[in-house]
Parts: sequence; structure tokens; C-alpha cells
Amino acid sequence: MTTSLFFLLIPPAIAAVLAILVRPYTRLVGWVSVVCAAISFAASVALGAAVVNAGVPDDLVALSALWRVDALSALLAVCIAFVTLLASALGPGLDAAGEAPAQSRQFRIFMNAFAFTMLVAVTIQNVALMWVAIEATTITSAMVIPLTRTKASVEASWKYILICSVGIALAFAGTVLAYFDFVATAGEVPGALNWTVLRESARLLHPQLLQTAFAFILIGYGTKAGLAPMHTWLPDAHSEAPSPISAMMSGVLLAVALYAIARWKAVVDAAVNPWFTNSLLLGFGLLSVTIGAFSLVIQRHYKRMLAYSSVEHMGLVAIGLALGPLGTFAALLHVVNHAVAKSMSFLLAGRILHRYDTTEIGRVTGLLRVMPWTGSLFAVGILALVGLPPFGLFVSEFLLIRAAILAGRFWVAGVVLVLLLTVFASLITHLNRMLYGEMPSGVEIGETRSWPVVALALSVGLLIVLGVTLPQPISMLISQSVRGVIR
Repeated sequence: MTTSLFFLLIPPAIAAVLAILVRPYTRLVGWVSVVCAAISFAASVALGAAVVNAGVPDDLVALSALWRVDALSALLAVCIAFVTLLASALGPGLDAAGEAPAQSRQFRIFMNAFAFTMLVAVTIQNVALMWVAIEATTITSAMVIPLTRTKASVEASWKYILICSVGIALAFAGTVLAYFDFVATAGEVPGALNWTVLRESARLLHPQLLQTAFAFILIGYGTKAGLAPMHTWLPDAHSEAPSPISAMMSGVLLAVALYAIARWKAVVDAAVNPWFTNSLLLGFGLLSVTIGAFSLVIQRHYKRMLAYSSVEHMGLVAIGLALGPLGTFAALLHVVNHAVAKSMSFLLAGRILHRYDTTEIGRVTGLLRVMPWTGSLFAVGILALVGLPPFGLFVSEFLLIRAAILAGRFWVAGVVLVLLLTVFASLITHLNRMLYGEMPSGVEIGETRSWPVVALALSVGLLIVLGVTLPQPISMLISQSVRGVIR
């Protein structure tokens, strides 16, 4: 277990340091980065297998007083490492005639640092250091948003830093409140900031103070997760960032912030009635789905379209976390499916942008004839995101609606279904405009079946597998995650 954790965290750190030290940048640095990402992904799978084989959601997998990998940590680590591998393999700096060396070097440094900070956030058990790691994800990702220096990308980067830093400051305030309540009640004890210690001692804490702390934490980390109305940074940052970084931000960064919320929810629910945390999550979740759905109706840029889709999907995850064990299972399965579908869609959007040189939906027409492979895969990605069978998101959304009905929240199920129908109509309309119509003049027609296309096609295969049958290891990992969060 310790060896697997070492090979999970160290490779992206090595790749980032190598990109800093090697001057001038060479393609070898990029390929080493890809190899490191592959090693990290293999280690994440090994960690997940070890947790599943242990069969215990807690205690058996504590690696030290600082590091801890349970089922939820392993699940998020696999998602992060998978998306990082895709982003690294399809990012700049691998081709002889690619981007400028300075841009490739900047991308490789901060992409790997970004992956490292996310992996630390989900494997460390000290809630203060988890906060530090999540704050570090803001800095490392913001540095690469303006990879192509434009006024819009620089403004998006600063907006992202400012809004998320304010949010993270609120999360810090909530963490401090909970910590001082613990110290005042239990005194100075080893591991007072470890989430396992906090959860075990939660019944001794003051319920009202914990409720206040969770409100700060939810708004703070919810800002980072893109929950409405704190989501305003997300469409700008995700649409202006290079597509591999957009894939990492939408695919897994938002889930990392929700991971922190889920950890604190388990602590607060042990001290107060879960009705409190469930009500807050349900409110923010429904608001996020509503704003995301209706923003898609009026959207005119396909990268911003994908960004608002992320707001909608994170809202669905928040709703799932508020619906008990069945809803939490659906939410975590949704996180896995969304990581694959959204990262793939953003990477395909980058290929479309490179060919058409525009993000406007109205100027991207005849996509199936201009880029038959990319157009087909992009259509599959959108169909997956709207929750059509046989893709995995259909299953997780179905389970979410089922959880709401079984919990007696029929109105929640009804509202979510109406909003999902709105999302379906909007995305299918935009997709239809892009796939068909007259081809713009001056756009190169045709593409070869290159290895990036094959890699993205494998993501489609994974989405179909998750939609047709849920593999037992993933099902067991999610089930153990639910038992670790819902007490």
C-alpha cells in the first residue's frame, strides 16, 4: 500500500521538476511526463484493488498519521490519474512541429503540479493540509490557463484566482471553527485535524458550531466545485484554458472539491441530524442544475457549453449526496462517469478549435464532413453527457432519480427530470448545428485515424461498459465509499 502511494504521488512531481530543470525544452520531457502519468495511473489502480481486497472502508488502510487511502480516496485517485494520463498524452509538447517550446514547458510544469496537488488532496487525512492542497490546485491550474496569452485568458485566470481564493478562505474559516471547537472540548490530542479523529469525536462537539462551520465549508469548497451561485468563475476559466487543462478542471478538479465537502458532511452528520447538511446540499444542487440547464439554452460557444454542463453535473452530484446511501452511490458513480465523458469532450473540443479556429457554435458547421472521426466522437460525448443509454451517465442519473423517489422526495425527482429534459433539448440542438450544414470556406477537410483519436475512442468504450454493466471492482469501491461517508 505504501509503495503504491509512493508511485501515485512521486511521478507527477518528478515530471514537473524535470520540466523545470531541462532547458531548453525537448520532446523527451513531454514523453517522460506521459510515462510518469501512466505509472501514477497504474499505482492508483493498485491502490483501488488493495482497498477492495481489504473489504473495509476504514482503519485497515491507514498508512501513517498523515496519509490515508480509503475507498473514497482510491476512487478519486483513479479518476484523477486517468484524466491526467489523457491530458498528458494529448497535450502539447510531444510533436516535433507542435507548440512553442516555452508554452510546452509551461504546460508540462503546471499540468503535473496540478495533478500532484489533486492527488495529495484526496490521499491526505489532515483536513488543514487537505485545504492547503486544494488551494494549491488553484495556483497550479491558474498559471496555465493563459497558456496562449490573450486578454480574455488572463482575465479568466485572475477571476478564477480571486473568486476561488475567497471561497477557499471561507472553507478555511469553517475548518478553524471546527478545530477550535474540538480543542476546547477534547483538548490537545494527536491527530486533532485528521478527519477520522474529528468524525469519531463529533458527538462531543457543539452541534450549532459545527453547523456554522459546515455552512462556511460548503460555500467555500462549493465555490471550487462550481456550485451555483458561486460558479461564475467556471465558464470563463474552463473555456479559456488549454483543452487538456479544461479536461482536468472539469473532469476531476470539481470532484476533488466535492470530495472535501463529503468528508466534512460525514463529520457533521455524526454530531447533528443529517437533515441539516442534506437540506443545504439539496438547495445548492438544485440551484446549480437549474442555472446550468438554462445557461445551456442560450449558449453560443461550445467550450462554455461544456463548462455550464459541468455546473449542471456537479449539481446532480450534490443532490445525490443529500439523498442517503442510494443517492450517494449514484453521486459517486456519476463522478466516475462525468470524469470520463467531460474530459473526453473537452479534449475533442480542443481538436475542433485547432481546426476551425473559433469556439462559436454558429461558425462550426459541417463537422462530420470536415473531421469525421472527431465529429463522431464529439457527438458521442454530448450524447453521453445528456444521459442517453447505453452510456454510464444514464445509469447514474437513473439511480439518482430512483434514490429521490425511494426517499419520498417526489418533487425533487420531478424537478430534476424537467431540468434534464431542458439540458437534453439544448445540447442536442447545439450539437446538430455543429455536425451538419455547409462547411466553412478555408477549413481543411479530412483527418486521419491517429493515436489520439484511438485514445479518445477508448474513453467511449469505457463509458459504454459503465452503461451496460458496472464492473464489480468499481461497484465494490463505490459501495465501500458510501459506507465510509454515510454513518
